[in-house]
Amino acid sequence: MAQNVITRKNLVSSLVIGLIVGIIIGAPLGWLVHQFFAEQRLAQTLICREKNRDLPEAQVQSICGSRF
Repeated sequence: MAQNVITRKNLVSSLVIGLIVGIIIGAPLGWLVHQFFAEQRLAQTLICREKNRDLPEAQVQSICGSRF
């Protein structure tokens, strides 16, 4: 049974390729997920502010938090 010898050059090139692929796929995916959760948080804040619009701004901020 023949065994393949793994050299340091193969390990380094595999690592570099993995990092490049991870950056290419991970960055856009992370940005999309961030946008989704940011919109969800903004929607929750706006709904909370709408429900408590008759209260003073200081109380609304303490209940709902800041818009940003």
